[in-house]
Amino acid sequence: MLDQLTNGQLQWEPLDNPFDHVVLGPPENRRTYPIYSGRNRFPDELKKFFPGEEAAIDEYMRLVKKAGHNVWFMCLLKLVPVPLAKFLVYTGLANRLSFFFRMASRSVTEVVNELTENNDLRAVFSYSFGTYGNMPKDASFSMHSLLVCHYLTGAWYPIGGASEIAYHMIPIVEKAGGAVLVRAPVNRILFNDNKEAIGVSVMKGQEEVHVHAPMVISDAGIFNTYQHLLPKELQAMPAIQKQLGMMKNGAGGLSIFLGLTGTKEDLGLKADNYWIFAEHNLDELVDTYLKGNREESAKSVPLLFVASPSAKDPTWEERSPGKSTLSLVSFANYEWFEEWKDDKVTNRGTDYKELKQIFCDSILEVVMSVFPKITKDKVEFIDAGTPITNTHYIGAPKGEIYGADHGTSRFSAECNATVRPQTPLKNLYLTGQDVFVCGFAGALAGALTCGSVILNRNLHLDAIALAKKTKRVDTKKL
Repeated sequence: MLDQLTNGQLQWEPLDNPFDHVVLGPPENRRTYPIYSGRNRFPDELKKFFPGEEAAIDEYMRLVKKAGHNVWFMCLLKLVPVPLAKFLVYTGLANRLSFFFRMASRSVTEVVNELTENNDLRAVFSYSFGTYGNMPKDASFSMHSLLVCHYLTGAWYPIGGASEIAYHMIPIVEKAGGAVLVRAPVNRILFNDNKEAIGVSVMKGQEEVHVHAPMVISDAGIFNTYQHLLPKELQAMPAIQKQLGMMKNGAGGLSIFLGLTGTKEDLGLKADNYWIFAEHNLDELVDTYLKGNREESAKSVPLLFVASPSAKDPTWEERSPGKSTLSLVSFANYEWFEEWKDDKVTNRGTDYKELKQIFCDSILEVVMSVFPKITKDKVEFIDAGTPITNTHYIGAPKGEIYGADHGTSRFSAECNATVRPQTPLKNLYLTGQDVFVCGFAGALAGALTCGSVILNRNLHLDAIALAKKTKRVDTKKL
């Protein structure tokens, strides 16, 4: 799909294997478990660290693969006509026919706790919940299965950095007669008297410019689209309110950006990721942290995703010799920062900066304890992006980075049949991660689903057929 969207110009570099490391416990009792990609290697390596748990690991793999590979039924519910989708939901056939939907209502914690009594293994089974933003006790096992299956075939990084994705897509859009605009915020969707979308209103400085179009496809997310871009009378439509009632805002994201002096070798950085937890009781850790006083929680962040974009990119050293970067991600409550949301983004006041600094200092201590070659004198730059930073730069209503919440209710058959690319308003469509699931691959699947509806052909099947055809051609060349 990406070769088509970038004319083969976007190149990917595989991450190291193990691509993830799960770190549990305080420095004096720290356990590190490497996570390997590979359909057989992933479970085989786990069995080495957890002797006697072979049956639990095998059953976990069986459930993950069966649920993950059944995701096609989720596409089907969004593509078939609404009456058929409703029939499949309300007769219970959707759940009976699809293991994905049968497991969707079960939480990760519920399933994992039935498999083993080993608390570290439970944590290792559940560790990647930060990739979609729900605690294991709230997360759908089916969503979790999609993620595990996704990485069984490997983890990759775009050569040149994430900006290369957009850079190589723009010429394809322009070649097809499209245009990519920046600094042109859409402030509302335009409708005619028949409640049909006819274009958008774009702000050019203080001036409103109307861009007319035969249809409008929104990737702004379901909340922005329905709650901010529609006229009040259309927002109030029962069908719109029903969809909004089925979804809720995802968790707020906290990002820490580190600029370091030294090469990846100097700093002990590799092309991999670290998931660092204060202990193995993941649900309790996150629950206590998010319910805590913000200053106290900032002093002790119990979960952290750590990655080095510079170490993953083979072109980095020639572009920025002797320098390295770290990106760190965790959760944070939007409400902790809400009082500063209307301040100027570059000058939110002393109290805000002091709160960010507490987060930065405590997180840096954790990083230095896991990466001993990173010391304070190596830190050239550090800054934090809070939930209100996310609202400013990516338009996330509550500072979320994964769109709508990915809890168990999101993956019910009814929700998936109702929230689909077609909206209750003619010529207005939804695309991206709120239509399917979060993340880059999830948003891409949302785009294929939306395109399928508009073109009245199954683009998912087209993509699979194209992949097979390309593989055959490549095999002949070899």
